[in-house]
Amino acid sequence: MAISAGTSDESPSDRSDDGALAAAAAAAAKANAPAPTISADEIALYDRQIRLWGLGAQERLRTAHVLIITMKALANEVAKNLVLAGVGAVTVLDPGRVSEEDLAAQFLVAAENVGQNRAEAAVARLRKLNPRVRLHALTQDIRALTRAHGPASFFQPYDVVVATGGLDLATLVATNGGARDCGRAFYAAEAHGFYGYVFADLIEHDYVIERQLSNVATRLGPETATRAVIRRATDSATPDGTAGGGKAPHPPLERVTKRETYCPLADAHAAPLPPEHVAHARRRRQVSPLLSCLRALWQFQDQCGGRLPVIAAHADTALFTTLATEHHRALRLPPETLASDFIRGFLLGVGVDLVPVTAFLGGALAQDVINVLGGREQPIQNWLLFDGDRSVAVVYAMYPPPGEGGARAGEGKEEGKVEKVEKEEEEEEEEEEKEAVVVVDGGERVG
Repeated sequence: MAISAGTSDESPSDRSDDGALAAAAAAAAKANAPAPTISADEIALYDRQIRLWGLGAQERLRTAHVLIITMKALANEVAKNLVLAGVGAVTVLDPGRVSEEDLAAQFLVAAENVGQNRAEAAVARLRKLNPRVRLHALTQDIRALTRAHGPASFFQPYDVVVATGGLDLATLVATNGGARDCGRAFYAAEAHGFYGYVFADLIEHDYVIERQLSNVATRLGPETATRAVIRRATDSATPDGTAGGGKAPHPPLERVTKRETYCPLADAHAAPLPPEHVAHARRRRQVSPLLSCLRALWQFQDQCGGRLPVIAAHADTALFTTLATEHHRALRLPPETLASDFIRGFLLGVGVDLVPVTAFLGGALAQDVINVLGGREQPIQNWLLFDGDRSVAVVYAMYPPPGEGGARAGEGKEEGKVEKVEKEEEEEEEEEEKEAVVVVDGGERVG
């Protein structure tokens, strides 16, 4: 039976049959499974990064399988970084065809690929970057594939699912739900002109931090509303701080295992800002209006049949501005921070790929995937918002209020303090403004 899944040795000859695409990718991965242990050649090839994140992390990376949905500029960066890092297998899913517009911001396609399937064209060039990585191309729509095979069987072969390329919120939520049901890590990301975001749902993720042993003992238990310390261990240094065997002294290290708990996009996309931001007027003013605009964009697509707003259409601009203002108010952000110039700048970039922005977001996302697969370093929790106009990237941990599902441990205690702290902050600001007033009367400074 012909299938639409490419492998390292052959490409599909008949795309009329849409059956068993996910099963084919799983079978191909199994048939081309890597050797049980990393070879000397691979150690030599990946020497520099092994020195950075360790042999164990590289072993886990080389056995992982990542699914990337929609192969546009941002996904180009993600795929390139993962392939060069030596991930075991990458499956690229994209039903679209290469257009001339794609050539402006994508380096995995060329002029001779115009009219070809984007996934197949990208896989051919990715293979040249690292022939050791097993690559597959799926050429059908993610919604059709999950309907045909069921989310459980479709997402099961993958360790990480990365969704990009302007998918609407409903599709992202459904994809996240399917991946979550299989216990698979999920990322969503998109770039719009100078702006972009990365969302992560790792369900429950353990990772290790190595650091010098402190005089203050590391305590087990909750560290933040989403993070807990579950284990700690010290290295094999002798009590006098030496490595033993006459080696030079070195500071003893401790390895701390932490656990991050996540909520799905269905809960996170409309969640309030963390209490520590809402409770302080100064911090609210520092929150980028990008958050309000992203939520407005998803709502606009929901109300307008999935299409993006057109800045030249007055009705689109008016509706988007209204939606953005409502979301800004719901987030309890100062109205003056949602300036008309920002809204206009955001709308000008909607659906536009700028290479510097996609390079940053793709690099950040790929690095987080590598850290997650290797079990090293703190992952994104759970929104990364990038404002390229200000060259600022901020991470917010956003979860629904207690009692609405996916609530964070200890969040109820914080929520009860918000109103009181907010009122105190406003009173302090009023006093500061009064003290700052300088009145000139008869040439003398008063106040």
